[in-house]
Amino acid sequence: MTALTDPMKKIIDDELSHYPADKRQSAIIGALMGVQREHGGHLDQFIIDAVADYMDIPRIAAYEVATFYSMFNLSPTGQYQLSVCANISCMLNGADTIIDTIKETLDVTPDGVSEDGLFSLKLVSCLGHCDNAPMLQVNDQRCVMKLTPEKVKMLLSELRGGAKL
Repeated sequence: MTALTDPMKKIIDDELSHYPADKRQSAIIGALMGVQREHGGHLDQFIIDAVADYMDIPRIAAYEVATFYSMFNLSPTGQYQLSVCANISCMLNGADTIIDTIKETLDVTPDGVSEDGLFSLKLVSCLGHCDNAPMLQVNDQRCVMKLTPEKVKMLLSELRGGAKL
């Protein structure tokens, strides 16, 4: 039995096609990103092993990437993953207040998932918008900048489908 579905294998094959055969390991970031999307938004040990085996690279090489980069989730996440920048620029501009607002509003801890399964909170080192601090990213698509507690509450309400928080 293999952990990889045909769509996952296609993603990996597409990533591998960009590199010479002796540089297969270079495709690991794209391969893991694609497989994570197909695997419900996270990577577990079984799936990381399967990706490495399919790519014919050392498993440790896949683990080095999956555990280093904050874009990889090693446990299940909520439908909306809130990645809050906790680096110096954001902290100096109030990220601690933003983090507290999210924790209190959703009753969620960093690396945890809200009881309803809608939200997860992740603290990350940098999202690359220091001039718009504090900020967060929703999933891997939407950046929300120059946050205030009020803006956070409006965002969470919007993501919940307009439900009053």
